[in-house]
Amino acid sequence: MGRQDSRSNSDMGMETFNKQTQEIDKQIEKLSGLLQKLKEANEESKSVTKASAMKSIKKRMEKDIDEVGKIAHGVKAKIEALNRDNLANRQKPGCEKGTGVDRARMNMANALTKKFKDLMIEFQTLRQRIQDEYREVVERRVITVTGSRPDDETIDNLIETGKQ
Repeated sequence: MGRQDSRSNSDMGMETFNKQTQEIDKQIEKLSGLLQKLKEANEESKSVTKASAMKSIKKRMEKDIDEVGKIAHGVKAKIEALNRDNLANRQKPGCEKGTGVDRARMNMANALTKKFKDLMIEFQTLRQRIQDEYREVVERRVITVTGSRPDDETIDNLIETGKQ
């Protein structure tokens, strides 16, 4: 009912496409959860006073960041494959450029791409904020110990090596 073409969704390649998009969406949701964990860990790290607790939080954050990298790489590859499949699907009869099937596939792929890009921008923003905050902490510690404000090169060196 309502279908003008007698072919099924699987003939149009939509069944496989829908499975692919659901898998990508699950991975994006996983990334979103990791982003939330990282935000919470960052806030927690601001109130911790014990070095052992701070090391534990930093270790957890590093693990989460590594996982984000792996998942993000996989999602990017899957989205690229999905876009290639969409272009290849246009060769099938009834799925040419501009048809309902083509528009549905392209819209879904574009929505997933946008969702993924927005999430990656949010991760980059969080990463930059964490780096900036750590830079300020290092600068304050140097001022406390030496009584003078360190230059940028000294701060960078301390962050990289832990030594002056």
